[in-house]
Amino acid sequence: MSATIIDGKAFAAGLRARVAEDVRGLAERGIAPGLAVVLVGEDPASQVYVRNKAAQTVEAGMRSFQHRLPATTSQAELLALVHTLNADDAVDGILVQLPLPAGIDAQAIIEAIAPEKDVDGFHPANVGRLATGMPGLVPCTPLGASMLIDSVRPDVAGLEAVVIGRSNIVGKPMAQLLLQRSATVTIAHSRTRDLADVCRRADILVAAVGRPEMVRGDWIKPGAVVVDVGINRVPNPQAEDGKTRLVGDVAFDEAKEVAGAITPVPGGVGPMTIACLLANTLQAAKARRGL
Repeated sequence: MSATIIDGKAFAAGLRARVAEDVRGLAERGIAPGLAVVLVGEDPASQVYVRNKAAQTVEAGMRSFQHRLPATTSQAELLALVHTLNADDAVDGILVQLPLPAGIDAQAIIEAIAPEKDVDGFHPANVGRLATGMPGLVPCTPLGASMLIDSVRPDVAGLEAVVIGRSNIVGKPMAQLLLQRSATVTIAHSRTRDLADVCRRADILVAAVGRPEMVRGDWIKPGAVVVDVGINRVPNPQAEDGKTRLVGDVAFDEAKEVAGAITPVPGGVGPMTIACLLANTLQAAKARRGL
């Protein structure tokens, strides 16, 4: 029997609708949440992300502030902008699009963002709050992945979870979210011995390693929930014009015949990232006003 396909696109649409409804309630009280997005340079993928974020911010009824800076922007200039946005009462959330051009210390920029406006959830203060189980702003992609897991397995207490990937953006916060729900969590990575055997133990398997279709069907425990965070472009042998196709870190066609539920790529975790960014901006707007 094939796995249940977890429709992240539909789930994200529902989350955006709930955020928009809450934003309308704030508008009746004269409150308009604002999200500032900063893009440095001309990276094509980043330009698409920023454009989508701005469009969905406006659709949710929030104010969108875009700051597009040339690749020649210095670290001092970028820091100055961040400090200005920190002080701007119209801005509830600040997102500096990564990656940044060479010569700019991304960690220094992240640490300059006011923690209460850090809707990416990357500031050390928010990282620490997540690690200690305190409320705070959580990185958007693992937050979205956690919601998708909840949609098919609302109680993960006692289950064995394996997260492949140890990045600060996905792997580590994903593990923390699962720990908070009383799952037994293993963080695996490129140096993990017998990685396939480790994965076969998992009731919940989250792949966030950035290697196309690395996780094969025979790595998966029958009935497991598989969340594929990977987005990889690979050659499309069916296309004559040299176009590529998107695949995840999991060999989807193999995995869906074994897993109990699985997210597709595209259409799984990806749409949840921006939806959770909007949810974080709403959360930040409320918290700043004591709501």
